Amino acid sequence: MPSFMRGYSNAAWIATGLAFFLFVFLVLPIIKVIYVAFQDPHSGALTLVNFADFFGAALFQASFFNSLYVAGMSVLLATLIAIPLAYYTTRFNFEGAVLIQTLGIIPLIMPPFVGAVAMVLLLGENGSVNLLLDEWFGFTIPFMTGLNGVILVESIHYFPFILINLSAALINVDRAMEESAQNLGAHGTRLFRRIVFPLAMPGYIAGASLVFIKVFDDIGTPLLLNINNMLAPQAYLRISSIGISDPMGYVISVILVAFSIFSLWVSLLAMRGKDYDTVQKGGGGLAKRDMRPWEKAICYGIIILILLFVLSPHIGLMLLSFGTVWSFSVLPDAFTLEHYVTVFENASSYITNTLLYAGIAASADVIIGTAIAYIVLRTGVIGRKWLDYTAMGALAIPGVVLGIGYLRTFHDFQVPLVDKPLATWWVIIVIALTVRRLPYALRACMAALQQISIMLEEAAENLGATKVTTVRRIVVPLMSGGIMAGFITSFATASVELSATIMLVSNESDAPLAAGIYELMQSSAGRGPGAALGMIAVLIVGLGTYLSHRFIERSKHAREAVAIVAEEAKTHV
Repeated sequence: MPSFMRGYSNAAWIATGLAFFLFVFLVLPIIKVIYVAFQDPHSGALTLVNFADFFGAALFQASFFNSLYVAGMSVLLATLIAIPLAYYTTRFNFEGAVLIQTLGIIPLIMPPFVGAVAMVLLLGENGSVNLLLDEWFGFTIPFMTGLNGVILVESIHYFPFILINLSAALINVDRAMEESAQNLGAHGTRLFRRIVFPLAMPGYIAGASLVFIKVFDDIGTPLLLNINNMLAPQAYLRISSIGISDPMGYVISVILVAFSIFSLWVSLLAMRGKDYDTVQKGGGGLAKRDMRPWEKAICYGIIILILLFVLSPHIGLMLLSFGTVWSFSVLPDAFTLEHYVTVFENASSYITNTLLYAGIAASADVIIGTAIAYIVLRTGVIGRKWLDYTAMGALAIPGVVLGIGYLRTFHDFQVPLVDKPLATWWVIIVIALTVRRLPYALRACMAALQQISIMLEEAAENLGATKVTTVRRIVVPLMSGGIMAGFITSFATASVELSATIMLVSNESDAPLAAGIYELMQSSAGRGPGAALGMIAVLIVGLGTYLSHRFIERSKHAREAVAIVAEEAKTHV
C-alpha cells in the first residue's frame, strides 16, 4: 500500500476514535438530557407536559426571568466598566496604558464564586463600605442585596471579555473615518457615539455575547450568595435534592443550552448585512492624541476608581484569607497565617486532587487537540470538519448541563474491576474537565499548526521519513509552543471549574479545589480556610496565564529558528 494511503487510513482510524469519544462524552449526554426533558416520567412517552409544568410554576417562572435579568444587567454594567478603560487606553497618549489594560484583565483570573463572599464583606449591608458610608454620611447603598449582588460580582468578573474584544476593535478602526467625521464637525462623545463605537461594534458584540452566556450559566455565585431562584442553581438543586429522575432539572438544562446557542446566534445576526471594513489598506487604527492636564486628571481619576472597584474581590479575598474575625467591622480584627496552615493540614486533598484531575485533563486535551488539528488541516478525511465543530460545541454547553447528562447517562454503567458506576467514579470528573476545556487546547493547537508550512513536512518525507516520523520529529516540535499554551490554559481553567464538578463529586475525598472552596464558604467558620484555598486557586490560574504567554513568545522564536534550519536543509538536499 502506498505511504499516502497508509497515512490516510491511519488518520481515518484516529478520526473515528476521536469521533467516538466526542459522541460518548459530549453528544450522547446532551441527547439524553434533551430526551428526558421531553419524556413523561410515568409512561415514558414523549410529551410537552414537563415544559408546561415548568412555565406554570411560579418558582420556575421567577427563575427564568431572574436569569435573563441578571445576564442582561451584567452585560450592561460590564459595558459601563469596560468602555472607559478600552477607550482611554486606545484613544489617548498617557503613561500606564499597558498596566491599566493588564490590571483590567486580572478579574478573569479569579472565578466569580470565589470572590462572592469577599464582596459581601466589602460591599454588603454590613460590609466595609456601607459601615463607612453610614458613619460618615448616615446612609447605605444596597450593593449586594438580592440579585444586585449577583449582577455586581458577575459584571466585575466577566467585563474583561468586553474590554479585550472592544480594545482590539477600537485599535483597528480606520483613522480616516474618524478624521472625516471631525472635518464634518463631530467631536467628543458625539464622535464616539456616532462613529467610533459603531465601527467597533463587532468586537463589542463578541465580548457582550460571551458575558451573557457565562452569567446565564453560572451556578456558583448565586448559590454562595443564597440566591436560588435562578435557572442554573435550580437545575443543580433539583437534581441534587430530588434526584436524577426529576424532569425539571432536565427541562432547565434544555433551556440553558437553548439560550447559550440563542445568544451566539443573536450576536451573529446583529452583524449580518453590516459593513465594518476599513477604507485604508491595512487599517491604520485610531489616531491617539495627548490630553490636557485637567483631562488627564479626570481620566486617571475615573480609571483608578474603576480599577479599585473591579479588583475589590481580590483585595477582599486576600484580607479574608489572612483575617481572624471579620464581622461588622471595616477590616478584620487581626491577621494570621492559621487559615493557610489549616488548608495544608486538613484540606490538602483538594489541591492534590485538582493537580491530578486538571493535569490529566489538560494532557488529554492537547493530545486530542493536536490530533484533531492535524486531521482537519493536513488530511482529507471525510467529515473532518465535524470533528472541529463538535469539539468546539462544548463551549455552548453549560457545565451543570454536562454534569447532569453524565449522571443520567452513566449512573447504570458499571466499571469493571472498580465495581462502581462511572457516574460516581472520580475519573468522570476528569472526563468532564477534558470535554469542557478541549476547545481552549484545540484552538491553540489549530493556531500553532496553521503557522507551520506544509513544505517542511514535504521536505522530511522526500528525505524518506514516514508520516508518523514527520509528525513526531517535525510537526509536534514546531507546535510545542501552541501545545504548551493549550495545556496551561486548559490546566488553569480546569483547576477552578465548579459547574460540572459540583454535580459529579460523590465522595468528599474526590473533591477538587473549586468544590472544596464552595463547601468551605458555606459556613462562617470555613470562610477563612476557603479564602486561603481561593487565593491558592488564583495563584494557580495566574501562574498558568503568565506561563502561557511566556511559552507563546518563546515558541515564536523557536519556530522561526527551526524553520530556518529546515529550509537550509531542504536547499542543500
